[in-house]
Amino acid sequence: MINTSTTIVTFLMVFIIQNSQNRDTAAMQIKLDELILRLEGAREELLDLEELDEEKLETMRAEFERLARKAREKNGG
Repeated sequence: MINTSTTIVTFLMVFIIQNSQNRDTAAMQIKLDELILRLEGAREELLDLEELDEEKLETMRAEFERLARKAREKNGG
């Protein structure tokens, strides 16, 4: 009986924590989308990156890595 109760409580806690994290992530995404929309010159295609397939996401990640490397080289770092 104790093991069953412990399992149920653990499951409920995991569910509550995951739900909270999902809400936090969704709120953060909305805030980031708002910032992207407000920045002059921002690329609006970045607004729905989470909808892209893995290959396109990897292409975007590689592009930003290249830009970061270029910025470091420019700044002597």
